[in-house]
Amino acid sequence: MYYVGVDLAWGERQPTGVAVLDADGRLVAVGAARGDDEIVGLLASYVEGDCLVALDAPLIVRNPTGNRPAEAALNKDFARFDAGAHPSNTGKPEFRDQPRAARVAARLGLDVNPRSGRARRAIEVYPHPATVALFRLGRTLKYKNKPGRDLERLRAELLALVHLVEGMADADPALHVDGPPWRALRSAVEGATRKSELRVVEDQVDAVVCAYIGLFADRRPQDTTTYGDLETGYIVTPTLPADLAPTPRGSAPAGLDLGAAVREYAEGWPALRTATDQYVDLVTRVLDEAGINYLTVTGRAKSVNSFAAKAARTVAGLPVFTDPLREITDQVGVRVITYVHADVQAVADLLADEATVIDDRDMGQETASEGRFGYSSRHLLIDVEGMDRIAQIQIRTVLQHAWAEFEHDIRYKGTIPDEHVPDFDRRFTLAAGLLELADREFSTIRQRIQQGATAAGATVADDDPRIPPRELAAFLAGQYADAPPSRTDHYEWIAALVLELGITSLAALGDVLRGVDADLLAERMDYRYPPGAVRRLDDALLWTYGETYVDLRANADRVGALRSRLAKMRQG
Repeated sequence: MYYVGVDLAWGERQPTGVAVLDADGRLVAVGAARGDDEIVGLLASYVEGDCLVALDAPLIVRNPTGNRPAEAALNKDFARFDAGAHPSNTGKPEFRDQPRAARVAARLGLDVNPRSGRARRAIEVYPHPATVALFRLGRTLKYKNKPGRDLERLRAELLALVHLVEGMADADPALHVDGPPWRALRSAVEGATRKSELRVVEDQVDAVVCAYIGLFADRRPQDTTTYGDLETGYIVTPTLPADLAPTPRGSAPAGLDLGAAVREYAEGWPALRTATDQYVDLVTRVLDEAGINYLTVTGRAKSVNSFAAKAARTVAGLPVFTDPLREITDQVGVRVITYVHADVQAVADLLADEATVIDDRDMGQETASEGRFGYSSRHLLIDVEGMDRIAQIQIRTVLQHAWAEFEHDIRYKGTIPDEHVPDFDRRFTLAAGLLELADREFSTIRQRIQQGATAAGATVADDDPRIPPRELAAFLAGQYADAPPSRTDHYEWIAALVLELGITSLAALGDVLRGVDADLLAERMDYRYPPGAVRRLDDALLWTYGETYVDLRANADRVGALRSRLAKMRQG
């Protein structure tokens, strides 16, 4: 009998922690995997016979918005210990079809019914509430990377968890980690010089905790709580002790008063501006590389005044933020404005490939789920390796942005007499509904253009040897009928690259593209977003000319990215 723990990453490119305990609670394997194939390969020999696989990821998600019933019930018990669960719903892309955890369980042939008596099973677990219950913690250990947590604090918190796990040798049931794999993990924590190094170790430590939750649930079912059910989703965790109380917030270290927090924020504001510029550059590069047709990418570092006002908020006389430097997560803000709604999802998918998405909220869906029209915007909270801060990314269409800015300016910055509030509310709601309809019409217009109309491009001088960008845009609209149009300046840019290859006519370009296996190229690239027409041509030229294309003068600033794409194309 094996008890397997899987701290499943949100995306296949992020590391997933995997750990295996034998029937005596002894750690026999621990490591990291990146894709489903690698996870299944690592676990295959341990799940052939009797096994219980405990996955830290949603197995069953049915609700279109908000929390699952299991998360709502768990949060009532554990949120006051900082161990509440994030909402899972089918409105989020990762749960729209089959959740990743369910796919892994299905590939391993496991029964996911938490009440099942079968020999080979999988259950959903969550390490944070489990550590609170198992170790009687007043609040969760803060080893997850969040704003304000430097390397040394993260290391100290993770080492505390490591020591708690090592102390489980006398627990019931016992957990034994006194072997080379665990010692290597502890050494990695002690010697880490970057947060990303700690993150990989953290995933594996969490996987060991997951495996122990499975062992605990199997051996002590009377002390285990299953929140939710098979129909709506569930979470299995050791039962919260009835006499356990959360550590009072006031017991935080001295010096974290509002004035001190604002002073520290002000001192760090120049670095915050630098981080904001870096995020803007990153997001712009990612969107340009993918050929997404966006209007603007802008950023702002939250001002000191704005931070102070938010940090001072209270509810029923109590502060909303007890540690504002760490709890206010929009200190770095980036806003992406797209033309049509379909590109909002495309931008979110692209950023998920480049960063760790900590939180993803579709404010428009939340508004719609309440039967209302109003504020619509996609909000991502992301963490990028190499950046020492997280960032909030807002993604919205031009029309959504116009409504949000006007509504905010009038409702929050202006003064509306009380007697006029109902009328203003009705008018804002009407405007939101009309703009949502207009957004749909813009999407339809673009689809119709893609099906037969030509795309716009810039005119060029008579003596310009390039293929005119306007003609190139029209040609690509026919060549890649299913691709959205690209930004106008991108047609000019790709026209210069085509000329550098010695191609001076659409007929010659057509001859080149006829030699490209477009279906195989698309299969190799595995686009997770609708690539724009210019990106499709860019990939086709890279496919055809290889290193010659990489070495073009106009590609000097993206040699690394092109070589990565070329390797992907040649993977077969």
